[in-house]
Amino acid sequence: MYKVDLNCDLGESFGAYKLGLDEEIISYVSSANIACGFHAADPLVMDHTVKLARTAGANIGAHPGFPDLVGFGRRNINVSPKEAKAMVQYQIGALDAFCRAQGIKMQHVKPHGALYNMAGKDLKLAEAICQGIYEVNSELILLALAGSEMIKAAENIGLKVAREAFADRAYEEDGSLVARTKEGAMITDEAVAIKRVIKMIKENKVTAITGKDIPIKVDSICVHGDGAKALEFVKKIRLSLEAENIEIVPLYKVLLDTL
Repeated sequence: MYKVDLNCDLGESFGAYKLGLDEEIISYVSSANIACGFHAADPLVMDHTVKLARTAGANIGAHPGFPDLVGFGRRNINVSPKEAKAMVQYQIGALDAFCRAQGIKMQHVKPHGALYNMAGKDLKLAEAICQGIYEVNSELILLALAGSEMIKAAENIGLKVAREAFADRAYEEDGSLVARTKEGAMITDEAVAIKRVIKMIKENKVTAITGKDIPIKVDSICVHGDGAKALEFVKKIRLSLEAENIEIVPLYKVLLDTL
């Protein structure tokens, strides 16, 4: 039987601003990437989301990004590897405090937005992020874009790493995500998105925006929880995967089977 993790970015509300359907979606995913206060979230939101994940049985990961609340962490910021490493460690530490308070362990770290995309193409930046994670806790798993420089960096450092694919994002031929500013970057047809995911898992292929099939290895599928139809889509994708005999399990269990 095929196995895959289903992850979602959660805990991205802030103060009086409510974002996403965290309470509804969390019961359908196996891993939750929780914002750590830089691109989104605040201490109360972090505390609440950790408790939600514990109750739902979802494994928790830190979702560190650039300090850019206004731009939601999606704007490129020119930082040194040393700065990036410190930012990631700071945010992991913040979320870990809430995990410890609830008596649960953090499972993984998934960089957010521009930090994720920049590190996907910049090996030095990726290595700084991986080193930061490894120094805090060498048992944490890096969740990173399949085929990216972050995968290579984690392997260089000896950090556990899982390969992520996106249900609703288009791919360039080099395996990178199509920039959100480009037409066709988002896959809006749910049936097409689900079909693509099944192909990724079973055939290790995805059709790029050019129409060419490219290789991809997938341990985890990211679904977004902030769209108008997010909840229905997450339900559909879970049911569709199970119908295809694809078991949804936490990230660490997917990796155990690949060792």
